[in-house]
Amino acid sequence: MRPLRTAEILAVGSELLTPFRRDTNSLVLTSRLNELGISVVGKAIVGDDVSALSATVQAALTRADLVVLTGGLGPTDDDVTRDAVAQALGLDLDEDPSTLAAIEARFARRKLAMPAINRRQALVPHGGVVLPNPAGTAPGLWIERGEQVVVLLPGPPREMRAILEGELGPRLAARSGGRHVERRVIRTTGRPESTIDEIASPIYTPWKTAAPPIETTILAGGGQIELHLAATSDGTPAAAAALDRGVAALVSALGDIVISTDGRPIEAVVGDALKARGWMIATAESCTGGGIASRLTDIAGSSAYVAGGVVAYADAVKTEVLGVPAEMIAAHGAVSEPVAIAMAEGARRRLGADVGVSVTGIAGPSGGSAAKPVGTVFIGIAVPGGPATAKAFLFLGERAMVRTQAAMAALDLVRRTLAS
Repeated sequence: MRPLRTAEILAVGSELLTPFRRDTNSLVLTSRLNELGISVVGKAIVGDDVSALSATVQAALTRADLVVLTGGLGPTDDDVTRDAVAQALGLDLDEDPSTLAAIEARFARRKLAMPAINRRQALVPHGGVVLPNPAGTAPGLWIERGEQVVVLLPGPPREMRAILEGELGPRLAARSGGRHVERRVIRTTGRPESTIDEIASPIYTPWKTAAPPIETTILAGGGQIELHLAATSDGTPAAAAALDRGVAALVSALGDIVISTDGRPIEAVVGDALKARGWMIATAESCTGGGIASRLTDIAGSSAYVAGGVVAYADAVKTEVLGVPAEMIAAHGAVSEPVAIAMAEGARRRLGADVGVSVTGIAGPSGGSAAKPVGTVFIGIAVPGGPATAKAFLFLGERAMVRTQAAMAALDLVRRTLAS
């Protein structure tokens, strides 16, 4: 039977067409399908309308080997996915006794009587295979249409993942023809996307026609630039070897702006560097409001190297908790190099850490001036064996972007200092 090479994903639910719900299932599905060498060639959100959904399924089948629908498998009248797929494929709906018994048993375990409307969840398009749902009442369905496949999955992400990781995953793997996608991710920071691409494009452009070809994507966001490299493997080591050579070439060209090549975020890289030295870190944050400490402690086991942090938003806290002289703030302003240095030294001293890192800045939208416009940020760092220092930055964007970029820059300053 022909391997599945292309897929379309249809997220079903009128609520997904409002500002109040987001389709996250398609991201999980895309990742899994890509791992199996199945390219997602289209995605769509369709409301709870049988005719519209039926037409969308028929259209998708003209373009893709596999169509995956999520949502609309509940017991209520607006759960129309089963009906729409049956209509699109010209199939009758049959009640599956084993599925009905499983739904009744699930209610019985909770000492509840099954409402009559739940019988709808036992309806299966004729010839379909039931994919048990260990996390809910709505089973998934696998329907073959010649060499094509239509898959129905429940909308709640926990239930969708349970089926995907359970019975569906092996079925898809068996139909993928043994292919899978090898990936590598290079994380960088400190340079804009255009600069990264200017350096990288002469290196990766020839890969598009190489054997095996490598697809390169550059993604920007959160103060960092990521280069994603992907190659389809046929089971031999060729794809992995080509990607490793590609990563080595890009890292050589990009230099010390590379954060990691193994998927680790910058907070994990910093944590590993601190652990290697046996050092503890303390944070003193004004405009980032605890964002640096939050990212550091996102990593499991970070208590081994994070001493603590101070959110010194008010000048009085900078003075009374961190020991920043009031006359320094009066002379230079809270957003200044001397204050950033004093904050880093104060955090290190007061929290008994080896490394102190500080941030003070103007995140906006107000508070800027001609001398210190919105986006002005000073980041200080204090480490053993030398004087504390600070760097000035000017970040562009609205408030949240300034705060995110400031936290990333602070972590990168720590990373660079520990690597020197």
